[in-house]
Amino acid sequence: MRFSVYQVSRKGGREKNEDRMGYCYTRDSGLFALADGMGGHPEGEMASQIALQTMAALFQRDAKPMLKDPIRFLHDAVIAGHHQLLRYATERALVDTPRTTVVACVMQNGAAYWAHCGDSRLYLIRGDKLIARTRDHSYSELQETLNGVVAMGERFNRNVLFTCLGSPGKPVVDTVGPLLLHQGDRVLLCSDGLWGTLSDQVITDQMATRPIADAVPELVEMALRKAGAKSDNVTVLAVEWESSEDYDSTRGISTQSLGEEVFASTIQASVMGQEPDELDEAEIERSIREINEAIKRSSQKKP
Repeated sequence: MRFSVYQVSRKGGREKNEDRMGYCYTRDSGLFALADGMGGHPEGEMASQIALQTMAALFQRDAKPMLKDPIRFLHDAVIAGHHQLLRYATERALVDTPRTTVVACVMQNGAAYWAHCGDSRLYLIRGDKLIARTRDHSYSELQETLNGVVAMGERFNRNVLFTCLGSPGKPVVDTVGPLLLHQGDRVLLCSDGLWGTLSDQVITDQMATRPIADAVPELVEMALRKAGAKSDNVTVLAVEWESSEDYDSTRGISTQSLGEEVFASTIQASVMGQEPDELDEAEIERSIREINEAIKRSSQKKP
C-alpha cells in the first residue's frame, strides 16, 4: 500500500481551533479522519479530539493488519465516539454535551470506504473529475434534495444540522464503499471552513491540477482570504493513492516493509494548529485513558 498525504489546519478568525485531523495505518489498511467541534456547545475542541482518538484506538485494535469489514468498522467507530462524548459530559455534569461532526475514510485492498456525520466533507477526485462527494446532514442540503420532489418553504441556514456526535438522539451515519481506487486518485477531507467559502468546482480544479502539497495549502489560503476577518477554522487533509510500487513520489508512504503488528498514527493528544495551552492536557490524557479502558472492557465482553 502506497499513498501520499498532506494536511493543514488554520484557526482563521476564531478565538481557537476546534477542528482536528489525522491518520493512522498498518501494513494493509489506512484510516484518515477529520472532525469539526461545533460552536454553540461547550468544549468543541474536546469533542473533535475525543471523536478522533476513539476512532484511532478502535482502528489499532481491529486492523490486524487489515479490517475485516471496513463499513461496519466506520459506522461502529463513529457511534463509539458519540457514546464517549455522552459519557464525558455525564461524568463532568455538563449542562450540554460537547458536539462535533466527523468524516473518515478507510483505504485497503485498493478500495476506499467512507463515513460521515454532520457537514464535514469528503471529495474524491479522479483526473479532472469530481467522482464523489458526501452530502451534508444539514436542513439546507436536505431541502435542496427534496425540492424536486415536493415544494419546500423558507430556506434554512446551511449551518443548521439535523445530526452530529454528542446530540441527544442517535447520530445519522452515512457510509459508502467499496469504491475501487485508481492510481493517482485524490481524496480530500475538509471542514466547512473550506467548502463554505470555496465551490466544489474550485476545490476540484485545484486538486486536479497541482500536487497535493501545493493544492492543499493554497486552498486553505484561498478560503481564508475570501472569508476575511470572520473566517471559520479551515482544516484540510488530502490523500493521493499510489498503488504502483514504481510510482515516482518523494512524499509517498509505503507500508510494504511493515510487520503485521506495526501501527503508526498522527492522531495523538497533541494539539494541531493552535497553542498548547488552549487545551487542558490533563483532561485530554484522562479522556484517552477512559476511551482505552472502555475499549478493553468491550473486547472482554465479546465471546
